[in-house]
Amino acid sequence: MSILCGGPLLEGVYCVACARWAWKRCLHTAGHDSETWGLATAEEFEPVPRFCRYILAVYEDDPQHPLWEPPGGYGINPDWLILRRTYEDNHGRAPPYILYLDHDHADIVLAIKGLKFSKESDYAVLLDNKLGKRKIDGGYVHNGLLKAAGWFLDVECDILKELVEKYPNYTLTFTGHSLGSGVAAMLTLLVVLHRDKLGNIDRRRIRCYAVAPARCMSLNLAVRYADVINSVDDFLPRIATPLEDIFKYLFCLPCLLCLRCMRDTCIMDEKVIKDPRRLYAPGRLYHIVERKTNRLGRFPPVVRTAVPVDGRFEHIVLSCNAASDHSIISIEREAQRAMDVMLEKDDIMEIPAKQRMERQETLAREHREEHRAALQRAVTLAVPHAYSSSKYGTFNEVADSHRWSGESSLGSSKTRENWDELIERLFDKDESGHMVLKKPQRDD
Repeated sequence: MSILCGGPLLEGVYCVACARWAWKRCLHTAGHDSETWGLATAEEFEPVPRFCRYILAVYEDDPQHPLWEPPGGYGINPDWLILRRTYEDNHGRAPPYILYLDHDHADIVLAIKGLKFSKESDYAVLLDNKLGKRKIDGGYVHNGLLKAAGWFLDVECDILKELVEKYPNYTLTFTGHSLGSGVAAMLTLLVVLHRDKLGNIDRRRIRCYAVAPARCMSLNLAVRYADVINSVDDFLPRIATPLEDIFKYLFCLPCLLCLRCMRDTCIMDEKVIKDPRRLYAPGRLYHIVERKTNRLGRFPPVVRTAVPVDGRFEHIVLSCNAASDHSIISIEREAQRAMDVMLEKDDIMEIPAKQRMERQETLAREHREEHRAALQRAVTLAVPHAYSSSKYGTFNEVADSHRWSGESSLGSSKTRENWDELIERLFDKDESGHMVLKKPQRDD
């Protein structure tokens, strides 16, 4: 009798739990994921709207006679435009891009265009991937995006090296939107691993700003490269389902797409972190928050930033503005609004140059500490292939110089050879077979 009475009770509890989950899912907003993050400063966020305008300039057929420039223009001097490549120039291997020498900000910028729905070559790059297909530097990456980035590095390596050596005080920035942001992130990773191709450029001069990026690298790489890669969030990094599956479902059965996305969203976070093949948005995340729960319209945007390990935008947000918010025009507009709000609260232009430099040094130190804490957090959560950084910063530099891809172990074999030679020079074996330190030889 008690069992029969307990059946309806369990059923009621189950229904209440399902209703609660559905209610929380419908009320979940983008701001919930970043509510514990710190606020971004005007100094660190200043490049974002500027790079958005550079990306918009790639869409122009003639930058000297623009047709769709935003209010205030693109901020590009046509005389400083080094080169411009179209789909025809790239032969479908990569999206269009421009190389711009920004003397005003001491920066060498390579800006890459986003996905064009009418271009089959863009879909070919995006769909060229399977879960766990490509491994590099101890983690997994998107195969198609990595191949496109490799093409970029092969084609433009000489001119990038020439500019980097000609302007030793300039930074080297890769930026892009949507598909282009994934290629930019992969290109940054390759350049960091092969700095010798660009004249042994200092890692601190390399940076990337990925606007609305696709998931392109595993969690250990996303955290490890947070010191050089920055991502501006929108709905695309939140989609846990692989992009190649999404586009297949879009052309087949939309209902299956919905069920697949919901299934991926309901996976436990502990299980998600343990999967080494799962891809994430790369690097440090910047989140522009402009909407609130049960509120209509937009509010003055607030920018939050962090290097999260767990809870890294794993929840899909139900929004009717997802598609429009993904456009580079919308992101540029909201990023500029956020920048204007920050400048109003903090009169950065009126700060003396010396004090401004001190603030930048303090910000850089805080970012390094936050990055180190994220690496340690990844180790604590047992993220596959994650390791904490060396206290003195030398281990990562040595490791980066010897790691290239999962298919090649050339760097590691050279390292072992060097160690074997060093051991032979310093140690001998005694009669029992134990290693003993050699006695120093004196010159007569």
